[in-house]
Amino acid sequence: MTSGSGPGTVSVLAYDGMTAFEAGIVIEVFGLHWSDLDLPWYDLRVCAEGDAPLRVLGGATLSTPYGLADFAAADTVVVPSVKDPSGPVSDDLIAALQSAHARGARLVSICSGAFALAAAGLLDGRRATTHWRYADQLQCRYPDVLVDPDPLYVEDDNVLTSAGCAAGLDLALHIVRSDLGASVANAVARRMVVSPHRPGGQSQYIEAPMAVDPEDERLAASLAWAQEHLDQPIRLGDLAARAAMSSRTYQRKFSAATGTSPAQWLIERRVQRAVELLETTDLPIEYVGAATGFATPATMRHHFTARVGTSPSAYRRTFKAEPIRRR
Repeated sequence: MTSGSGPGTVSVLAYDGMTAFEAGIVIEVFGLHWSDLDLPWYDLRVCAEGDAPLRVLGGATLSTPYGLADFAAADTVVVPSVKDPSGPVSDDLIAALQSAHARGARLVSICSGAFALAAAGLLDGRRATTHWRYADQLQCRYPDVLVDPDPLYVEDDNVLTSAGCAAGLDLALHIVRSDLGASVANAVARRMVVSPHRPGGQSQYIEAPMAVDPEDERLAASLAWAQEHLDQPIRLGDLAARAAMSSRTYQRKFSAATGTSPAQWLIERRVQRAVELLETTDLPIEYVGAATGFATPATMRHHFTARVGTSPSAYRRTFKAEPIRRR
């Protein structure tokens, strides 16, 4: 969705008592103009319900000339969080969200911001997510919402919801990818020194995070090696040898650190690499499969479609990016 020559206006809601991080994600991605990317960027507006300065945790205050009318008028409308997930959402904010939705705006929530969208009735019958701590509460208060506590973010038509604040960054980059292509999103991610693409379906919460001990560095090194050799066959024994562990020990430590198996982790990374190549190169599909380590084009199509929801060729037709123009 665009307005004018750029990818459109983005509004983000500020409120009294907020933390700066959730809104800061939106401001950083959509408000900062990257001088070395010669292309029109988003027009960002930080909006508030009233005129009074807003208190930000830590003692700072925030003032903005933009109100709810500006908030509702944007092409992409973001609720980064709410002050109290168990509290009421104001009638004025509900009306603004409903007005934006009626216009066809893209609606986005980060973390507890899903409660505002739900209060406006905009998540009824939709699959949505929020921070795992609030998932049961969201489902209890709004039983018509199809709450999924697992993914980092969910896109249902023109309504997008994400988990905790870091997942909001993943969702913001996903929006940039959808609007401007992978090369632009990857460039922004590099400048922010973050992962360029974590799929929305990735689990948001791992029960047993990896402990910090000397073996962790060996595990991390094996994963870095695998990322650099995705075009080659990689077996569990290869990874274990790189980490100087037995296969059994490696698999146990790998699962504890990532919440998945080495085989599934490799498939996810191969699919992510295929996405990048499909968006940024003209390589034939069979070459993309070979470059990402899938044994046959049919194998790549199977795993790609299962995780992305469309075939590699259809994905390329939709998301093939134009090269970035640099100053």
